[in-house]
Amino acid sequence: MPTLIPSSYTARVTWLGYQPVPVEKLVITSAPVKEMPLSFAGFAGEVHAGVTRPSCSRVMMLYKRDTEIRNVRQLCVVSAEEMAEVAATMGLPAMDYAWVGASLVLEGIPDLTHLPPSSRLQGPDGVTLVVDMENLPCQEPAVTIEKARPGQGKGFKPAAMGKRGVTAWVEREGVLRLGDEVKLFVPAQRPWAAVRDKFME
Repeated sequence: MPTLIPSSYTARVTWLGYQPVPVEKLVITSAPVKEMPLSFAGFAGEVHAGVTRPSCSRVMMLYKRDTEIRNVRQLCVVSAEEMAEVAATMGLPAMDYAWVGASLVLEGIPDLTHLPPSSRLQGPDGVTLVVDMENLPCQEPAVTIEKARPGQGKGFKPAAMGKRGVTAWVEREGVLRLGDEVKLFVPAQRPWAAVRDKFME
């Protein structure tokens, strides 16, 4: 019995990019590409590529910093619609996706930031990404935007809350290209009942 089912949503790839160098002084340096060959380690040359990675503050409740763990943050996937909303809230005419370190920008999936963990995004040649979880807004995009648009960077974190996209990792190798159509598959299981408990409040 299938545990992942096709949704009624597809999305179009509107932007592809990568970070060739680590963040320096909290400023993101990204570059756009027209196609993205993806291996099990992610995109070659991307600072977030690798089968494993050192743990960071996002998992500090589980591990000491720099513990080697499985890399489920190979890619940063954002929604074109959500980024447009963030830009509008900040008073920007548009969001430069390089400012937020986006790997993949998709148009056509509503509420992308809150896709169920373990959802799949599958490209035309079978390349498949697994959604890890929501990517919370951090300081680096704010500093990067402030450098490019003085006086507006501080608005990023509140504007991007719940709209920052998701992190993902490569389950099946392949190539993504600008204009590709990506299919969304979601877990068939029901939502966890305990989310209604006080434990989650």
